[in-house]
Amino acid sequence: MRILGLDPGTAIIGFGVIDHIRGKDYCVDWGTITTPKEEPACQRLLDIYTDINSILTEYMPDQVAIERLFYGRNTTTAIEVAKACGVLTLAVYSRGLPITEYTPMEVKSSVTGYGKAEKQQVQYMITNILGLSSVPKPDDAADALAIAICHSHSSRMKELMK
Repeated sequence: MRILGLDPGTAIIGFGVIDHIRGKDYCVDWGTITTPKEEPACQRLLDIYTDINSILTEYMPDQVAIERLFYGRNTTTAIEVAKACGVLTLAVYSRGLPITEYTPMEVKSSVTGYGKAEKQQVQYMITNILGLSSVPKPDDAADALAIAICHSHSSRMKELMK
């Protein structure tokens, strides 16, 4: 099973692609979608849509996992990120792919065993789980890989419970 993990944002969206084969996760690739801050908001959303479609075409995931938005005090930022999430979800769903959301706490718990783990702990576990020689950079891409791993673990648990 190939899983695409997405860490949503407006300026930077992290993506991570893993393959789950016979109970083990393998890293395929990671990276980011970036949009210039000086572009109009609608153009940025169109750029996100175009880029996510290219990623979906290139990697052909079976399933997609995305981080559920956490609404903080800055509602303006939250609204903009929600728009980007909508564009990502539209692109994924229009291809008939299943998409699952996970909270940051669910991702941390799945990857490290502790829902309030620090970013460095999550990155250390990503590196170990995927057998990487170094921590994926930038942080957004590492977060996307963690989301993909979380989905892999969650899917495995659901299968075992059947």
